[in-house]
Parts: sequence; structure tokens; C-alpha cells
Amino acid sequence: MVTLKSSTASTLPERLEHSLRGEVRFDDGSRALYATDGSNYRQTPIGVVVPRDKQDLIEAIRICREFGAPIVSRGCGTSLAGQCCNVAVVLDTSKYFHHVLDIDAGQRLATVEPGCILDVLRDAAAPHGLTFGPDPATHNHCTLGGMLGNDSCGVHSVMAALLGRGPRVSHNTRELEILTYDGCRMTVGPTSDASCERIVREGGRRGEIYRRLRELRDRYADLIRERFPDIPRRVSGYNLPALLPENGFNIAEALVGSEGTCVAILEAKLDLIPNPRARTLLVLGYPDVYSAGDHCPEIMKHGPVGLEGIDHKLISYMKRTGLHPSDIQLLPEGKGWLMVEFGADSREESDAKAREVMAMLEQEQNPPSMKLFDDSDEEAKLWEVRESGLGATAFVPNLDDTWPGWEDSAVPPEKVGPYLRDLRELFHKYDYEASLYGHFGQGCIHCRIPFDLRSAAGLRDYRSFVEEAAELVVGYGGSLSGEHGDGQARGELLPKMYGEELIQAFREFKAIWDPDNRMNPGKVIDAAPILSNLRLGTGYHPREPATHFQFPEDHGSFSRATLRCVGVGKCRRLDGGTMCPSFMVTREEKDSTRGRAHLLFEMLRGETIGKDGWRDDKVKDALDLCLACKGCKSDCPVSVDMATYKAEFYSHYYKRRIRPPAAYAMGLIYWWARLASRLPGLFNFLTRTPPFSTIAKKLGGIAPQREMPVFAGRTFKDWFARRTPRNPSGRRIILWADTFNNYLFPETAKAAVEVLEAAGFHVTVPPRALCCGRPLYDWGMLTLAKHLLRQILDDLRGEIRAGTPVVGLEPSCVSVFRDELVNLFPHDNDAVRLSKQTYLFGEFLNKEAPDFEPPRLHRRAIVHGHCHHKAIIGMSDEEELMKRMGMEIETPDTGCCGMAGAFGFEKDKYDVSVKCGERVLLPAIREAARDTLIVTDGFSCREQIEQLTGRHGLHLAQVMQMALREGPHGPSGNLPERAYPGVRNPPGRPSVPLLLAVAGLGLAAAASVFVATRSTKS
Repeated sequence: MVTLKSSTASTLPERLEHSLRGEVRFDDGSRALYATDGSNYRQTPIGVVVPRDKQDLIEAIRICREFGAPIVSRGCGTSLAGQCCNVAVVLDTSKYFHHVLDIDAGQRLATVEPGCILDVLRDAAAPHGLTFGPDPATHNHCTLGGMLGNDSCGVHSVMAALLGRGPRVSHNTRELEILTYDGCRMTVGPTSDASCERIVREGGRRGEIYRRLRELRDRYADLIRERFPDIPRRVSGYNLPALLPENGFNIAEALVGSEGTCVAILEAKLDLIPNPRARTLLVLGYPDVYSAGDHCPEIMKHGPVGLEGIDHKLISYMKRTGLHPSDIQLLPEGKGWLMVEFGADSREESDAKAREVMAMLEQEQNPPSMKLFDDSDEEAKLWEVRESGLGATAFVPNLDDTWPGWEDSAVPPEKVGPYLRDLRELFHKYDYEASLYGHFGQGCIHCRIPFDLRSAAGLRDYRSFVEEAAELVVGYGGSLSGEHGDGQARGELLPKMYGEELIQAFREFKAIWDPDNRMNPGKVIDAAPILSNLRLGTGYHPREPATHFQFPEDHGSFSRATLRCVGVGKCRRLDGGTMCPSFMVTREEKDSTRGRAHLLFEMLRGETIGKDGWRDDKVKDALDLCLACKGCKSDCPVSVDMATYKAEFYSHYYKRRIRPPAAYAMGLIYWWARLASRLPGLFNFLTRTPPFSTIAKKLGGIAPQREMPVFAGRTFKDWFARRTPRNPSGRRIILWADTFNNYLFPETAKAAVEVLEAAGFHVTVPPRALCCGRPLYDWGMLTLAKHLLRQILDDLRGEIRAGTPVVGLEPSCVSVFRDELVNLFPHDNDAVRLSKQTYLFGEFLNKEAPDFEPPRLHRRAIVHGHCHHKAIIGMSDEEELMKRMGMEIETPDTGCCGMAGAFGFEKDKYDVSVKCGERVLLPAIREAARDTLIVTDGFSCREQIEQLTGRHGLHLAQVMQMALREGPHGPSGNLPERAYPGVRNPPGRPSVPLLLAVAGLGLAAAASVFVATRSTKS
């Protein structure tokens, strides 16, 4: 328990709020949000400070010192040893304090703020042909401050070592500007004897620190030389060897890896290295991972820039979880693999290096299988396989959950093979199964182990295992940690590695910097016991509430689903992929998938938050900006499904409560559309003609900047019912007439009919009004959604059991059949059947019409995938189909368009919606030539594009219809203008009959809403 000094003037948060430009958050929601990192540990902080700049950080520490409050610095918060959670004031530098301040290409130096993301630095250095050597798998979201705290390494730290820098961040740090808890600010780095003597003579706190560090060095120098393992990946313990005279008395290097226990970093000057222009990947397959490890020293002689190892268990786990199925097929034959990357100024040179190794290996008696990759896309896919190791091994179906705790031990590289064999034997002793992979070229082994962290017996085994594992790795001359640091997970084990004398040296080193033990106390040295502060433990008894969704992949448990997040923080990247669009805009932890998952976990735990259960407003606030894009379902390495969690939470939060106006205006669009189909002209008049449209938007919670979609003058189903059936002898399919394409934009569905019939199919459409209820999920109207799905199952039962394919046009609706349907009805065989025989339009044609020759169309196109399309179905079939048509397609990494169904229409979400679109998609469309097609299957995506760029997006069905009708070059001139169907009443005074009709329609609408909302309250 931390006791703060009292102040008669104000409280700590009041003083901070008065003095800082940044944000001060001492509320329970923020404290719960930062209670854990990527580790097994959980400690609720005193509060959170988000400094704007360096001065803010300095002032925050000064005020914390005034109150005696401990502090912990935090970047991305992905630490696996518990060093980013503490009963302290968290200083989060990632939101504002994150810039690259300078790139000095001549000196090969970069100056950065601690919250700077590694890839931001690498992107800034790239135009100069430079990069930063250490690069963890989290490179697109981890911060340099966190890397300095952990002394991180990564895949290509081998490259830094080749250039004489050493593989760790400490080896690549020139200077640090630091601040001690007691307010001493200085810049540190290598220090000559003369400089050190001058600083000591100057006196003051700085002189005292230098004097005491020199004395500590002299007292322990021989022991440091004797006991510190001389291996590439020695991360455990403080970097005392950097203080030795032969190492330049480098105080910056000594502080790197101290995990925030000594100083706060204000600024860092880092060494850059030349970045090879070309890379070549050679993958070697061995009979087992041990043989792969044995070969590492021989491979390293040839100077690779990366040497990674993976075993067959990792690949098997990926297959079970459905990760990278096509990428895995690229691997050569084997049960253990080495991924060997070579770099050079040209592809020819890097290829030559790889072929030299292949020639050498071919001379051996039992050479490995070999595969050389020259295609950059294939290389990227294989690196994605390697970087997905943590996610692939965390929650494997039908296996026990795995955890960190012994996930990054390191040995001399020449001993990797024997160590892997002995480590596997130790696993067997405790009946643990785990994949072995990692940075084999530098002796660092990664694994997640199925520790039982909930029972007393399981915890005893966990403790006993890490004790034995520590003795094993020390016996190999290795390090407890080769990358992730000590924190609490390994701090208690350090005496096994260094002995008590050096532990005393560590204790003195910390006391020189932090005599009051206020900097991240209880980590590294005098660490809290390994089994304390556990996130789980024997006291973990979360609520197990009844839910609408059945969570079959999480054993039917919502609490287990909220535990799924492993804290890796991939949802905190600022570009690439789909998740998490709101975080990309706000850079707020609560707007990340991880932040939301952690708050749901805390809600069910019911300590810091959750006392009101499902009615917790802190959780509601965090979920508010979730676009329910489902990006996390596929982008998250452990498939955290926040869209589903949000729907479940909202269903309980709003039970017997009035929802926001937009829930009834947009969530019930199916019923409004059915009403509007009776009098489309009237509805369009009311929603698009001022002042009626202004009033309608205000009543519906719609952003005034938005234009409401136009209802069609005639629905698709009306049109289809009056047609003569075609291809009666062809294969029977059902075209799913969703609400959007039936009532709002039937041209898409008509185009689909034309194309499907041209492919020889007999197209049918269910005559009854049916809806999958897609918009209902955004508002948690799950009872009503289940009712609609049950209608579909009942109405289509014969077709479902006959195996009739269902072809959908709207990705979000198809995703309901493929995802929510089975989650709500996992034991209903017809629901399972329907999920397997439902296809998106392009997917169906590419997979189920092998004899269909798509029409040629020689046009350029920008292709944007709806979020649900990318997350649940994937874009490969559509892309392949367009390439078969002869189209030249560009698929920019656009992420989410920002409309996300109703999200972008809501008044209080408009700004975030626009910023999501402006990140990549909208600028790309504005820059495209006028005759470039804009292809996107999502109705909401087309609305966002049209409303914010004036360009008209086309569904793939319309593109194919264009090719069928107009030939390979399409229509002459620019794109065909979108013609809104329905009647466009001009502004003006409405007639008396129209006003009467409005009144009658209003009564009917009110009755409809009343009936619908009644069913959502159960």
C-alpha cells in the first residue's frame, strides 16, 4: 500500500491538473485501464498522467515527488514481465510525447522523444538509407522509451551486431537526457576519465552520482567481468559492464534496460546503421527444431542480417487457429525451420549470399530442405508467420491456455540446439507442451507455456519450473531474459544468475539514482515475489453472467473471452490493417481493442470498476468509439472480437433503458425502410428537404453534415417478382436481398442478377421480407436480432438443408451469417449449415463458378474492402476475379472508411468518422484519375466516399455488369454518375395531402418503433 504525503493546499490530482498542459486521470476507469500490461501481473495505479511535452513530464515528476508518489514510465505497455504495471502514477508518453526530433544522416544519429514509435523512426531514417538496428516484432507500435527501458533487440539486431554496434538497444544508444526522481536533469553517455573527474569536482547532485558510480565500478569491476555472461542477448540485470573503463564508463548504456527503476528518459540520441537496399530470404527445413538450432553457428559465419528459428508446434498451432493458412504452405519440408535473411545493395548480391549458403549446405551428408524467396510479398508473408508467434501460441483450440513467465531465455548461440533439447525435457517433467521459436542466431528462445495460474498446485508447479529453468539456463552460461527484461517475473530469480554480491551491486546502483525507491519500485531489484500481484491467481473469481452470444471458442464463457487479450498491443499501430480505427485517430488506450478488453476484464473482476456490473459507465465510454468494424477479429493475433463484446455489453447496459435517438433512427432501418417503400417520395422529402431534414436529423441524433440515403422508388424485390425466371435448369442459388440493396440501392442487386444469370445460375429471391438485423448489433438489440435470424432459419429451412448457396451483396450482412449467426446459435445445425453455404458475391463467383469466364474490362480501379469483408471473408477472391477480368487494381491499405454502418451518421461520432476516412482512403480517391473506378462492396463505404469526395463507388456486381454491357473498355468518358432512385421532391411548401400523409406515416412509424423497442427490452 502506497501512502502519499498529505498537503493542506490540494490533492495530488488537483496539483497535477493545475500545473500540467497534459491530461490527468485519477478516475477509476483510467486506473483500471492501466492496471496490467502484457504480463501475468496486475497492479492498479494511483492515477495516470499523459504529458504533452518534456516540460510537462518534468513538472509531473516534481509534483509526484512533493507528494511522495512513486512513478512508472510507460510507452506502449506491452511488457511481458510486469514492469509496466505498479501502484504508482503512470506517465504515459505515447499520446503526445512521441516525435522524431532530428535525423543527422552524416553522423548517423537520430534524436527522439520517448513515446516515439520505432517504425516512425525507421520511416524517418529510410530516405537517408539508414535504419535502427534493434526491431522487436512489435516494431509498428512499440515505443523507443519502452525499448530503452527493456533493452530490446529483435529480428534484425543481428544486422546491428554485424556492423559492430551490438544487438541490444543499449549498444545503439549514444546519449540520454534523463531526470531523476529528486529532480536532477542531465545528459549522459560515454565519459572519459577527465570528464568524469571534472563532473565530480563540480559537485552537486550530478557530481555525487558520477562519484558514486565510479566508486561502485571500482569496487565491483572484477566481479562484473567474471559473472556477467558474455553473450549477445544478456538482458537480465542492470548493465553494469557499461561502467567498466574498457567500455568507456558509458552511463547511458548502463541505464538502458533499467526498466524505469532508476530514471525517467526525456530524450534519446540513438545510433543508426545503413539499411540494405535489398533483402533475400532463405528458409531451411530440418527434421526437428534441435537440428535447426545446431546449425545456427555455421549459418552465422555467412553474415545474415536475420536468423530466426521456428518449430513444427508453432505451425501446428497456426493451423488450429486458422492463422496464415496460405503463408504456411510456403515453408519447405521439415519439422524445424531456420529463416535466414541476407542484405546487400542489390538483389543480385543478397541472392548470391543466400546461394553461397545453399551450396555449402548441399555438400553436407544430410542437407536441410531449402527454399529461396525472391518475391517480396512472399517474404513479407513468411515474416508475418514468425511475428505471429505470440498470438499463435496463446489460445490454441483444445489446448490449455499459455502464458509468459519463461518466454525469452537466452544462451550462447553455439549452444542453442542442446539447450532446446534440455528445455524440452524440462517441459516434459512438468507435463507442459510449448512451441519453441525465436532469435536463434543470437541464442534467444521464445515460448509460451501452459502454466496453471489459478490453482495452488498449478502455482507451485509454475514457481518450481521457473526455478529449475533458471538453473538450467545459468548452467549454459545464459541469461534469464534475452529480450523482455526482468520486471517482477524474473527479478526474484536474479541471484541464481549473478550471486548475492552482484545483487548488492545492483541494489547500490539503483540507490545512487533513486535513493527513496520511488521509481517503479518492486521491479528488477528487490522485486515483489513471482507469485504476488498475479492477474489471475487463486483469488481470481470473475462474474460469469448469462449472455446472448454463446462464445463457443471460449468455452461459452464471456469472462474467458475478456481474458483473451494478451496485451501485445497490435491494435495500437497507427497504420496498416483495419484495427483499430478509432485508436489511429485518438491515440487513446481506451480506444484500442486492448484497452476495451482490459476494461471488460476489470468489469467482471468487480474491484476497481464493475461494481454496477453491466451498467458501468467507464466501460460504456470506452466502447463508445468502437466502430464495430470487426478488424480485431482478424488483425488481432488472438482474435479478440470487440464488435461482439460491444454488442453483448450494450444489450445489458441498455436493458429496460431508452437508447440514444440514433439507435432508433438507424438501428431500426429495416422497419423504417419497409415503411418508406410504401411512400418513398414522401420519406425522401422529409429526410432530404430543409427544414424537415434538419428536424429529422436532430430527432434521430444524425450529424447535420450528413446527407441521408435516398429510398428507391421501387424495391429490388418488387422488380424481381415481376421478372421471368431465367436458367431454370441451372444451379439454384438464393440472392440475399439485404435491406440496403433492396430498399435503398436496388441497382446493385439488379446488376448481381444479370451477372449471376450470365454465369448460368438460376437466381431466386426469398419473397418474404427478411433481414439479418445487422444494424441492431451496434446498439445491442440482440433479442430482436435473434428473432430476425430465427425467422430466416425457419423460412429458409428447406433451402438450407438442400444446400442451396446463399449469395450476399453487402459484406456486413454476409458477415452476420458467417459470424454472429453461429455465435448466437452454435448448437443449431441449420445455423451452422447456413454459415457454411453463404458467400459474398465475388467470393461465390471465384470459388463456385469455375467454368464462368468473367467479362473482360481493361480499366484501372482503386479497390477498398469493407471492414467486415476484410475481417471475416477476406479480399482475395474479389481481387483475383478482377485480375481475371483484366483490370489493373490498386488496393491501398485503407483501413476503415470511418462510416461503419450507423457510426459515421451519428452526430457525436462525425469528426472521428471523417478522420478515419481521411487517414488513407479519401485522399487516395481524390488523387485518382477521374476515369479510375472506385470499387467497394460496402453500402456505408460508398456513402462515405460519395459524401466526402463526390466520387461514386461501385459494387463489384456493377463493375461486372458494366463489362458485360459495355465491353472490355467500359463506357466512354468518366464513370457513370450514380442516379438515385426514387422521387426527389424539390424544396418548397408541402401540400395539405402531403401533410396528412406525413401525420399518418408518423403515427405508423411511432407504432412500429414502439413494437420493435418493446422486444429489445427483454
